[in-house]
Amino acid sequence: MGNAGRQIRWGILGTGVIARAFVEGLRHARGAVSRAVGSRSLATARAFGERHGVPVWYGSYEQLAADPEVDVIYVATPHALHMEHTLLGLDAGKAVLCEKPFALNASQAERMIRRAREARLFLMEAMWTRFLPAVRVARRWLAEGRIGSLRLVQADFGFRAERGEEPKLFDPTLGGGALLDVGCYPVSLACWLFGAEPVEITGCAALGPTGVDEWGAAVLRFPGDGIAQAACAIRVETPQEAVLAGDTGVIRLKPPFWRCERITLEQDGRVEEEARFPLEGNGYNYEAEAVMDCLREGRVEHPDMPLDESLTITRTLDRIRSIWGVRYPGE
Repeated sequence: MGNAGRQIRWGILGTGVIARAFVEGLRHARGAVSRAVGSRSLATARAFGERHGVPVWYGSYEQLAADPEVDVIYVATPHALHMEHTLLGLDAGKAVLCEKPFALNASQAERMIRRAREARLFLMEAMWTRFLPAVRVARRWLAEGRIGSLRLVQADFGFRAERGEEPKLFDPTLGGGALLDVGCYPVSLACWLFGAEPVEITGCAALGPTGVDEWGAAVLRFPGDGIAQAACAIRVETPQEAVLAGDTGVIRLKPPFWRCERITLEQDGRVEEEARFPLEGNGYNYEAEAVMDCLREGRVEHPDMPLDESLTITRTLDRIRSIWGVRYPGE
């Protein structure tokens, strides 16, 4: 994936953990230039830039969006701010890669998509797992019928965080909770593999003292009776494996599936094939290259992460939250 065409200059909107990881990934993305970083304070932007080799620093997000030398903005702020900062970039005429989850809810997602399409600008949700070589091969095996028809997807993503040490994860005003932070990975995987929106959803969750979901699970039924089981947690460590079960076999995305480097194809309980794909860089480079390929080719959406599918996933997350009894301020 990717080519060495014209250089693409990135602006990083936000300076948190995910922004740091993405900038490190850009070092391994062919043709990528880390041009500028924007923060709410110049001191923070400068510290980030000096540490990660980003030469231009801005003390506001608006200044970053206005930089004429930036081709595409990577939005790396908390979930509740994704819409605001995506619209900021689009209104400045910039392409935007918005970190997952795409938006806080479907209403916000619709606004983002409408604005991008009206402006004919590139916009994509940063679900980096889809662009990993191992995951792409697993999907190819499915398309080739290597396990027959896909019937069941089981995936989980859970880790243990302490409430006092990771306050953002437990803050409902920022869209905290397990589902939007990590549950979006198994939900997105299921919607992608089944190629549809669930027709039925059931599930339950444990809500913590701040009102966010600390662990939970959902069962999704898709057209044709495909079923997915998705579990997530921010207070419980889980195996973080994905299992794709079909009529004639099983594909396993070895843990952690969301940054998978090894897959197996099993039939009758035996491993028939195994493939390993050690990541180049930290893995974020693959989605960055996918974005840059689109920009060089003049495309405004990526076929493997189209906007209509991001809307489908956001609606699905809304439905799960409704069943779990999770609401964010202002909803």
